[in-house]
Amino acid sequence: MDSHTLTGGQLISFKHQLRSEEREQSTIEKYIREVRFFTHWLAGRPITAEMVANWKNYLRDEGYKPETINSKLSALNKFFKSVGRQELRIKYLKIQRKLFRDTEKELTKEEYLRLLETANHLGRKRLALLIETICATGIRVSEVRYITAEAVRAGRADIALKGKIRTVLLPGKLCRKLQKYAKKEKITSGELFLTRSGKGISRRQIWAEMKALCKKANVVPSKVFPHNLRHLFARTFYRVCRDVAKLADVLGHSSIETTRIYLISTGVEHARQLERLGLIS
Repeated sequence: MDSHTLTGGQLISFKHQLRSEEREQSTIEKYIREVRFFTHWLAGRPITAEMVANWKNYLRDEGYKPETINSKLSALNKFFKSVGRQELRIKYLKIQRKLFRDTEKELTKEEYLRLLETANHLGRKRLALLIETICATGIRVSEVRYITAEAVRAGRADIALKGKIRTVLLPGKLCRKLQKYAKKEKITSGELFLTRSGKGISRRQIWAEMKALCKKANVVPSKVFPHNLRHLFARTFYRVCRDVAKLADVLGHSSIETTRIYLISTGVEHARQLERLGLIS
């Protein structure tokens, strides 16, 4: 890639590289989308370090959140590295670590239970069991395909992702529910959560079905998405074991710093902790 061009072939090579690194499909699509977004903004102008810096300023001026900007820059830096133009890589915005999380975005255990109750009441047994499986194991939505008939019989799922394999234990009570479901659906091998056509249920479909429960379950839609179930699992697990290193292993995190993000308390909890200090007469 010279300073004036970016070709479709380079994007294809970038995609192949990401696949060779065993990146999730959603991550690959995001990286490619961000690079295309940047090139669309360039509108044929030369790709230089100055233009990359202007792109960063453009994102700031447009009101993108710092976390979003850094995410976009990360995709672009990864691309520049893949095409041998590391001198174009740009520094990220410095973001102070948050002390507490917005309550508007945190799914509580009570709300989670309401979602389950609503799904069961509506006869959405597959959805209820899927929500319960994600929340009871802490798996990513992309790892749902590893919940197979074989895994249920073994009481454990071996998940291969990002070049690593980790074992997720399935609670006995959950296994009994999954076995009952598999028997009813006549599934003896392979994935348990399937569409009517027999294909594995997609991330998009899981997201859409969960959102459809919000109004009837009286839960704010902004709180309801698959990854929030993983956050609820992490907070609940940590309250029981108080071992962040063990939690990182269970979640499949390579860095404990990533796990700590899951454990940030809400502003309400933070205020209660300050009250308990007893430093006001």
